[in-house]
Amino acid sequence: MQIETPPSEKPYEKPEGERRGIVIVNTGDGKGKSTAAFGLALRAHGRSKAVKIYQFMKVPSARFGEHRMFEQLGIPIEGLGDGFSWKSQDLEHSAQLARDGWEKAKAAILGGEYFMVVLDEITYPLIYGWMPLDDVLQTLRSRPKEVHVVITGRRCPPEIIALADTVTEMTKIKHAFNAGIPAQRGIED
Repeated sequence: MQIETPPSEKPYEKPEGERRGIVIVNTGDGKGKSTAAFGLALRAHGRSKAVKIYQFMKVPSARFGEHRMFEQLGIPIEGLGDGFSWKSQDLEHSAQLARDGWEKAKAAILGGEYFMVVLDEITYPLIYGWMPLDDVLQTLRSRPKEVHVVITGRRCPPEIIALADTVTEMTKIKHAFNAGIPAQRGIED
């Protein structure tokens, strides 16, 4: 490790533009995409902003740690799917759930009731061809100007990345799972 001198001057100028809703993408093969989105949801909620979280791959009855906490805090979180594709008994049913879920999410985005709408793991139904990318792009473009949208998932379509205001790619360097350590309560769920 190399020791650095802390900066003595602010390393940036404050932007002069207007405040508006932005599209944020967390993608990549590393861990932390959903966790970062949930952190933003907590931050917004802490400022008394209305937040809605949609999880495209989780079942409606999911009770992971984030569901329990968001429930206690009064942040609505809704599972729209039936689990990951390798668990599905009927992929066409999974696709229909994604399309139905998208209609709910689209209405929440366009309705303007929420300061922030999180579309967790939406990239999967998009890259599987289960949902129309053009409709998602058009919704993001035509949303009310104060609505923020956070998108998570691996292999985010380049069209969404091009449209987004902020894109972060989480890069896996190491993961405990690859060393044979199973998922942990409170870390992966």
